[in-house]
Amino acid sequence: MNVQELLTEKHVSYETILHRNTYDAQRLAQELHIPGREVAKTVLLRADHAYAYIVAVLPATKTIDFDKVSEALGGSKIELATELEIKEHCPDFEMGTLPPFGSQYGMRTLVEESLTHDEEIVFEGSSHHEAIRIRYEDFHRVEEPLVARFAVQLD
Repeated sequence: MNVQELLTEKHVSYETILHRNTYDAQRLAQELHIPGREVAKTVLLRADHAYAYIVAVLPATKTIDFDKVSEALGGSKIELATELEIKEHCPDFEMGTLPPFGSQYGMRTLVEESLTHDEEIVFEGSSHHEAIRIRYEDFHRVEEPLVARFAVQLD
C-alpha cells in the first residue's frame, strides 16, 4: 500500500512533510515543531495469541492501557506485536513504520478517543523521513475505526 495513493483514490486532501529521520512519534513532533498530542503514533497489537491483529492509533503523548484495549475489544488478551510481525503484516513499509490504515491489511483499527477532537492529525508515512498531515474527519471517513478511550498520559 502507498499512503498517498490511498488518500488520492479516496479524494482526501493531504500534505506530505519530508523531514530528517525520526524513529518515534515524540521525536517526529519535535522535528516538525508541533504538539505531541497532534501526532498520531501507530502500534500493532496482537489479540488472543495472534488470532487477530489490531492497529492502535493514539497521540504521541500517551501510552496504551492494555486493560482498556481489552475491554474495548470485548475481553481479548492483548499484547504488543513484534517488529518482525509488523514487517510480516505490512511488508511495504520501512521497518519500524506503520501508518494508521489497518483496514488496508485486513486488520481492525482502534483510535484513541482524544484524537477525535483534533482537526488534523500527523502520522508517519511509509518511511522514517516522511509524515502525512490530514484532517481527522477524512481519516475517520476512510478508515472507519473503532473509537475508544484506551490510552493514558505518559509521565
